[in-house]
Amino acid sequence: MQLQQYIKELLFQHECVTVPNFGAFLTRTINVLIQPDTGVFTPPRKDVSFNHLLKSNDGILAQYVAKKENVSYEQALRKIEKEVIIWKQRLNTQHLTFAGIGEMRLNPQKKISFSPFGAINFDLSTFGLNSFTRKSIFTHPINTEEPKPITIMENENKDNLMFTPEENESKRSPIMRYAIIGLIGISFIGVAYYFGNQYIADEKAKATELAQKKIKNNVQKATFDLGALSKLDLTIDANTEVIEDTPLAETYYSVVAGSYRSIENAEKKLAQLQAEGFDASFTEVNPEGLHRVAFGRFVSKRKALNLHNYIRYALKEEAWYLEEN
Repeated sequence: MQLQQYIKELLFQHECVTVPNFGAFLTRTINVLIQPDTGVFTPPRKDVSFNHLLKSNDGILAQYVAKKENVSYEQALRKIEKEVIIWKQRLNTQHLTFAGIGEMRLNPQKKISFSPFGAINFDLSTFGLNSFTRKSIFTHPINTEEPKPITIMENENKDNLMFTPEENESKRSPIMRYAIIGLIGISFIGVAYYFGNQYIADEKAKATELAQKKIKNNVQKATFDLGALSKLDLTIDANTEVIEDTPLAETYYSVVAGSYRSIENAEKKLAQLQAEGFDASFTEVNPEGLHRVAFGRFVSKRKALNLHNYIRYALKEEAWYLEEN
């Protein structure tokens, strides 16, 4: 019996999966993690822990084993009890590994110590979201040094710093002059564009106001003489066919398990899925005349996608997503 695999599958659906007389596996939601030093963003996830004090049978695991193994509830409980005995015997001499979940061993106090692997995110709602890194925004450090004192120069040293406007103009780069001229030109165009748009907007507002006044005056002056209205004959003939409103077609989202030419084979597959606990149903017959059987059929797209991901990645079974209009 693949009891460890069944526990992993149930952890995608339940926050607590109890193994009778052994302990409970619990899932805990971890929100988005942001590491400021590295800029790494980690999406929400569900990690697993273990509590050896929760040993009472809640029926979830036994019912699931009964469906997967096609046995009665009592037989499923006996299978679980035998597996638990083997686990406890193994823990006395070595560690116990749960594939995809974690590892167990006995500590010096003879209590179970659990170490999760953390490789699987048991939150199906965040399926497909990966960690990403965003570069940090660096700023220039603030200069905390004290300003240096200004030395007042004597008169005899000032002559060396004096220059004439002609000398300064000759040293100025031609590129700088062109840049200044360009900035002045761009500023002029921006101002002209702004005031031009403002003028057009004002003129449109005046024209709209004038048109509304004319329409109002014309409505007030107008008179309407419709004359005497004839009576309408609303008598309905008893033989008249009444057409009822047809509701709009609703979109369905299905997770398809298979398509079958024979309706008998399709019905067998439907009965098999329902026996396994799925709310299975038929979908529309495809254009080739094949009968589609779905694990589930929903009006919620999110529910359909969650079920599809669970079947493909938790149960490792074939399924495909279908939208029906």
